[in-house]
Amino acid sequence: MADVTPQERAHRAVRALDAVRERVGRSLDVVANCRELVDALVPGFAEVAVVEVVEPVVRGEEPPLSPLGRDVPLRRVACRHSGGEQQIWAHPVGDVRALPFPTPYAQALADLKPRRATLGPGSPWLAADPARARATLVSGARALLAAPLTLRGTVLGLLSLYRIQPSDCFEDYEVTLALELATHTALSIDNARRYTREHTIASALQRQLLPPAPVAQTAVETAGLYVADERGAGGWSNVYPLPGARTALVIGEVAGHGIHTATTMGQLRTAMRALAALDLDPDELLARLDDTTAGLAQERKALPPGDPLHSEPLSATCLCAVYDPFTHICTIASAGHPPPVLAGPDTTPRELELSVGAPLGTEEGPPFAATSVTLAEGGVLALYTASLPAAAQHQDGTQHPQPLLHALADPDRRLQDLCDDVLYRLRMDALAGDAVLLLARIHSFPADRVATWLLDDEPTAPAAARGYARRQLAVWGADEDTTYATQEIVSELVTNALRYGAPPVRLRLIHDHTLTCEVHDSSDSAPRLRHARTVDEGGRGLFICAQLSQNWGIRYTDGGKTVWTEQCLTPQRA
Repeated sequence: MADVTPQERAHRAVRALDAVRERVGRSLDVVANCRELVDALVPGFAEVAVVEVVEPVVRGEEPPLSPLGRDVPLRRVACRHSGGEQQIWAHPVGDVRALPFPTPYAQALADLKPRRATLGPGSPWLAADPARARATLVSGARALLAAPLTLRGTVLGLLSLYRIQPSDCFEDYEVTLALELATHTALSIDNARRYTREHTIASALQRQLLPPAPVAQTAVETAGLYVADERGAGGWSNVYPLPGARTALVIGEVAGHGIHTATTMGQLRTAMRALAALDLDPDELLARLDDTTAGLAQERKALPPGDPLHSEPLSATCLCAVYDPFTHICTIASAGHPPPVLAGPDTTPRELELSVGAPLGTEEGPPFAATSVTLAEGGVLALYTASLPAAAQHQDGTQHPQPLLHALADPDRRLQDLCDDVLYRLRMDALAGDAVLLLARIHSFPADRVATWLLDDEPTAPAAARGYARRQLAVWGADEDTTYATQEIVSELVTNALRYGAPPVRLRLIHDHTLTCEVHDSSDSAPRLRHARTVDEGGRGLFICAQLSQNWGIRYTDGGKTVWTEQCLTPQRA
């Protein structure tokens, strides 16, 4: 910096202050704010500027109180020299270390007062910091101003300014100006720190709320891709095993970002898991989930007017698909969610035509329409959030209209390879939310692990059903306890179907992760579990079934109803 008049120095100081006010604080990133600070101060206010931030603050943690402990590490986040980046620095950007003591830097962070110092070989404190001493001598710096970055008695970091001209020391008004710059920067850093902390909490919360790896299904092979939005969004997917070897594939997204969005996502995902256990059709599942969303929206409106969530609308999308491996039919319903892509072994990938309902939580609400699609062996169904295609690109940089259509052109590849193919086409800077992808490859259920019998409408049908079950379980290697329990269950279910249902009556046993007994009849009248009294002669059928099984339920179809039970299937001991 050449010798200038006091008036010109004052003008430069004011311009530096204006530049800092204009540029610092536009970003919600701690490091970016510090870089903007040094760019605004060099070379107009100083030849060298260095910013160091308390290491926990960079991660979004609470800043320590003053005085700063001698062992608290600071990270060097920004440096600038008017002579260019080829200059020698005491420590590189990214270096983390505690400040040496005693030095002007440590003193400024101890009492939160700025420190001015004349630099030269005779400065006694340089011996405490040999690295800075060497860098100072090489740079030719002659004056130092160390200003603490402080807010409400806490220490966020340190701004160090250097001038090279021997007569160009820091005047009193420049120290006052530097403190104003430091205060503005500290406030910007703290805002960015709070955002970083909230984002970290939201991301951690979302990771905990998202499901673990899905349980392997006999008839459905799945793989997934989850690319989180840096702001913390509400995308999720899940795979639920259903009775009768069926599988539910669910994907959804909550509008918004931050902790509250992640929390709402977890609430809806938990509600969907509970609803899936009721064995409802996809359109009915979404209707119940819409009721849950409406209840959560009402809770927001009931908050005090000063609460940020009071006026924030709650909206979410969801798509549910249920695949039956025995009929090869997949029933799909959507609440404002993009339709899935289907790729068959011998067909071109295409988006399925669905009747897409309104998003969850809106006034339009249900009813939601269900669409049934017959899936071929080896076909791949792709469920995804809206952010995924919007962030896709070709290898030449142009945007791809639908990355799944390209990736699924060869659906015979491993599902994880297909997910990776989609990932490599995404532009991370174009993500408007969580990019979630759920792929499912369809298979038939093994014929040797299912048995079906059509029963006569005769009083002897329960005995015949017990015999069928006993012989089939012997083939599957079930132990005596399982065989006895299954015969009792089959006898009670068939008796109820004959007495209260309508023919034809069908018995089906499924040997999957559990042993499933299904009895179907053509009546839609619902049986109910009763707790019979001691003197009652009947009414214990479903109660016995419930005691002998892990789970039981009723599934309604267009042709009647199916009463089912699930049991553990243990191999017979040798």
